[in-house]
Amino acid sequence: MPDDFDDRPAFDPGNDLPGPPKPINWNLLLAGDLEAELLELNRWVDWLRHAYGLPASVIPPMWHRHPELLWELSALHLHWLCAYDPEQNGSAPLGWHRDFADARQRLRDWVATSGTRLDRDRPTRQTTWPGEAPAEPVEEVPITDRDEDFVRYVLDEVATRQAAEDAFFAGVDPMTGEVQ
Repeated sequence: MPDDFDDRPAFDPGNDLPGPPKPINWNLLLAGDLEAELLELNRWVDWLRHAYGLPASVIPPMWHRHPELLWELSALHLHWLCAYDPEQNGSAPLGWHRDFADARQRLRDWVATSGTRLDRDRPTRQTTWPGEAPAEPVEEVPITDRDEDFVRYVLDEVATRQAAEDAFFAGVDPMTGEVQ
């Protein structure tokens, strides 16, 4: 019987296992990473709203279209990942639940500010400071298919991010790596 173990590469925990969770700066993600992170966060938010029976006043269907909700839910997700890591202290989940109670109140505040609801959505209103151009008027739109909107949102965001990356790299000298 051949010894298959000799032909396999040695186990390298640095390359074979994912590292510990890290905070996500949504402004700095590359297009491919942005897509993966949005999809993962969407899966987790869907689990969270079902597991805890959360109403739209805490997590509305269009949370992804409101940066204030995206950042809050992303932070909550990271906290959950860390609290439920097998290497974590046994009391970490209790700390997560305490912080989750605080986060639910902040989410309610963000939802109220943003104006998004179960059946309709509008962009979060922006306050115009003196000397700035007036803000565009905001209009509510009915929510007819949340999942379709999420997919469209992800595709649009990834395309926008990819176009910015392509424009940046088009101005880089391939020989020196300098931005021209």
